[in-house]
Amino acid sequence: MSEEHMVKNIVVEELAKIPTESQHVEIIERKGLGHPDTICDKIMNQISINLSSEYLKRVGVILHHNIDKSLLAAGEVEYKFGGGKILKPMLLVMGDRATYSAGDIKIPVDEIAITTAKQWFKDNLRFVDPEKDVRYQNELKRGSAALADIFARKGTNNVLGANDTSAAVGYAPNTATEKIVFGLEQHLNSKKFKSEFPVSGEDIKVMGFRQGRNLHLTVSMGFVDRFVESEDDYFKKKAEIEEAIQQFLKDKDSNFEKISLYFNTLDKRGRGVNGVFLVVGGTCADGADCGQVGRGNRVNGVISLNRPQCSEAAAGKNPISHVGKIYNVLSYRIANEVYNNVNGIAEVYIWLLSQIGRRIDNPKIAAAQIIMENGSIKEVEKEIREVIDRELENINNFCMDLAKGKIPVC
Repeated sequence: MSEEHMVKNIVVEELAKIPTESQHVEIIERKGLGHPDTICDKIMNQISINLSSEYLKRVGVILHHNIDKSLLAAGEVEYKFGGGKILKPMLLVMGDRATYSAGDIKIPVDEIAITTAKQWFKDNLRFVDPEKDVRYQNELKRGSAALADIFARKGTNNVLGANDTSAAVGYAPNTATEKIVFGLEQHLNSKKFKSEFPVSGEDIKVMGFRQGRNLHLTVSMGFVDRFVESEDDYFKKKAEIEEAIQQFLKDKDSNFEKISLYFNTLDKRGRGVNGVFLVVGGTCADGADCGQVGRGNRVNGVISLNRPQCSEAAAGKNPISHVGKIYNVLSYRIANEVYNNVNGIAEVYIWLLSQIGRRIDNPKIAAAQIIMENGSIKEVEKEIREVIDRELENINNFCMDLAKGKIPVC
């Protein structure tokens, strides 16, 4: 490892804490593909990816942008057994900053933003017409001169300075609860499941509550009303889907003593469309709930209330200088590398703190907090430092993978 890239301030300490897997209570949430918050995260991050690609194609470098502000305002619908209708479309507001030109070269930022949003709806929500069911309000403006100038200050090996003072934290490994909550939503929104149960909307939320070795799963899923003939038909289809979920859980090789499933618990017979969870387009954003960037899943795919969390919304931020994105994702990468490659560790937390203007490969501090399973922290401290330094030295390649969408962010 080159002397030039050695991070000056790496701290490794032992953490006197019970590993999350061994704690008596654990609470995990995952918001599914059609949840309004997830929609905002996914669309804005895809705009950043597509815009980065356009910058590279036209200018040869990624220019300043932060596409990390968005609001999805719910529309209005009429729910109806056999198929309701959209009375007022959803409104997607897209905001923050981008570079619209470099010298004489113009970048079609507005067109990229709206085209990307429409394509995302088309590719991911089966029953949302991006032309009719959504309105688009583009509030992207030109960036500040000071932040844009960071992109012109190429340091050694083209490593940029951070464009914010920000802290991030990542952890490893995932617990059994985190894995099953994540995996269940992925299964319910898979193409295979949708082909078997087309009535299942994309708007799904899974809440996991583990008490000891007993797991309680609350699943909320909108039913697409065109596939529901009546109240009786709704509860018939609900029972079929609940049985399929139970089978999925049964097939999982888990160490839970008992898994209890609670499915669409607000439902009440005898109240018609008002007593069941219906959606017209597969998401409750079509007529019930709004969404916002940063309120969805963390960059590892879940919201874990037992763990420290980064306050930054990673989705949409530029991938080469905004540490709110880079460190957010990188802290999990480093945590997993440490856990998988250093023996004797039960759990690891990686903290990265930037300082605006400071090179992103040399954070103000990089800290590893380690819960040892066996052995001494002194025996593994050198290995941990080497992993952190290696990952930071490779940060340019990591950032380009972020820019190309090769690394999941939301």
